Amino acid sequence: MSKRLFSALSFAIAIWGAGVVMPADAQQCSALLNHTFPRLQDESPQPLCQYQGRVLLVVNTASYCGFTPQYAGLEKLHAQYAARGLTVLGFPSADFGNQEKANNTDIADFCFNTYGVKFPMFAKSSVTGTAANPFFTALAKSTGQPPKWNFHKYLIDRDGKVVASFASDTTPLDKRVTSRIETLLTAPQNLK
Repeated sequence: MSKRLFSALSFAIAIWGAGVVMPADAQQCSALLNHTFPRLQDESPQPLCQYQGRVLLVVNTASYCGFTPQYAGLEKLHAQYAARGLTVLGFPSADFGNQEKANNTDIADFCFNTYGVKFPMFAKSSVTGTAANPFFTALAKSTGQPPKWNFHKYLIDRDGKVVASFASDTTPLDKRVTSRIETLLTAPQNLK
């Protein structure tokens, strides 16, 4: 084999190989999910990009609210649909009536021991106003509907786009929520 042909083949293989490897290394993450938050139970950083490609139900939660029993419905949704691609994400907040416990350890104990919560929960943060965490700021901007109370819900499709917003009094097992989840779970992902 000539030296020139060998060089050309080596160059082509290097370019082809780089093209194959790069997309796997640089997984796409939507701008909406490009945030990292501490996990509730141990405050280890959790990138939301790990949920790219899943249907997400994002909820601001509180321990001392009249809607707190919705944890049971959220956990039921998680158990029922997780294998099909749904992830529920909980964000404790004291923004409304200071109805959340003072520290993350107490919140984690309450969620896990009282309601058996297994879906991902993040450290306590603000979800409204100028102090809102950047994820909830983006959710509110995307829908024009910031949370008005605890247990407001946002539904995000597999492509990382907000497709629905549900008020606090809409329970997790409400037909409006479950039918939208079912539709999103059966819809193909838009591979870019």
